[in-house]
Amino acid sequence: MAFPAGRHFLQIPGPTNVPDRVLRAIDRPTIDHRGPAFAQLAREILAGLQRVFRTRQPVIVFPASGTGAWEAALANTLSPGDRVLMFETGHFATLWQEMAERLGLSIDFVPGDWRRGVDPAVVEDKLRSDAQRKLRALCVVHNETSTGVTTRLPEVRAAMDRAGHPALLLVDTISSLASTEYRHDEWKVDVTVAGSQKGLMLPPGLSFNAVSEKALAASRNAGLRRSYWDWVPMLRANESGFFPSTPATNLLYGLRESLAMLEEEGLENVFHRHARHGEATRRAVRAWGLELNCADEREHSASLTAIRLPAGHDADRLRALILDRFDMSLGQGLGKLNGKLIRIGHLGAFNDLMLCGALAGVEMGLALAGVPHRSGGVAAAMEHLAATAK
Repeated sequence: MAFPAGRHFLQIPGPTNVPDRVLRAIDRPTIDHRGPAFAQLAREILAGLQRVFRTRQPVIVFPASGTGAWEAALANTLSPGDRVLMFETGHFATLWQEMAERLGLSIDFVPGDWRRGVDPAVVEDKLRSDAQRKLRALCVVHNETSTGVTTRLPEVRAAMDRAGHPALLLVDTISSLASTEYRHDEWKVDVTVAGSQKGLMLPPGLSFNAVSEKALAASRNAGLRRSYWDWVPMLRANESGFFPSTPATNLLYGLRESLAMLEEEGLENVFHRHARHGEATRRAVRAWGLELNCADEREHSASLTAIRLPAGHDADRLRALILDRFDMSLGQGLGKLNGKLIRIGHLGAFNDLMLCGALAGVEMGLALAGVPHRSGGVAAAMEHLAATAK
């Protein structure tokens, strides 16, 4: 097998490109996870995570994918039979709902078209109609990776406040943390779920729960069984800089480096960079004459762009052609969107020239695959990038 020259273009919306600095940090000798050097490492990381989540509350780190953080959020705050409000905003919201059902929770699942985020008006109506306060929690996927749609979370929080409902707010930020504005404390989120492999620029393997005082209080009476996912031993061990079980030591080296990179750039600059790349990509799509999956202009994702292909054209065939000819991986359509769209990831360690290269690969691929489109998408993106460069 002949290997192509140059670097592979990994343009899926996660796992994302791991910066060389992070790779070099991971590539260090493993240290004693019960020794003083590790305690110092852990304390630095836990403090840095609080700054990224915008919280003064604890952030718990599990060696797991984001799916593990989902389970930890549910298992620590809820009891069998508890009613939970969830929304069908896409593939990952559906998977979270399926997990909740397997754990024995009762789900009020609001159907959706996979083109919009959670509707704050529906949230308010649902909570106001729950006169007996049986709904124990509301679960929201902030940025739905399968659809390219970001829920307007501050509006959801405001709707909860207007309804005066005591339900917990659990939020999945797996593809939005360190890419899109997010404020755990200010938005009164009770559990924020995240993973290492997207905006934090790490390989998969770490997952996170940022937890409020209200969530910690709920965990004292929560009846779902938990052992590995139990917050209590994690928080107790973290007080002295350690973990109750073996941590992913070398990934934590990488996390310390990625947190340093985010602070060096400044989180507001990180968010601005992602927003620029999202807008530039959408301008390319519109110039091509193709359709964005996100149907609400207020909800476009800064992390990825999902593009619907015209009827009769197979998105997976286009992806395979682009991979074969240009060594670039694009995200596939998931669940109900299988074969219907491609997803361009533009998050994490990513810059203007990388985006231009990715869009050039898509534009050439569209031509080779015979997908009806207009030329000039790359030029439209470049024009926006040049006009907004600092």
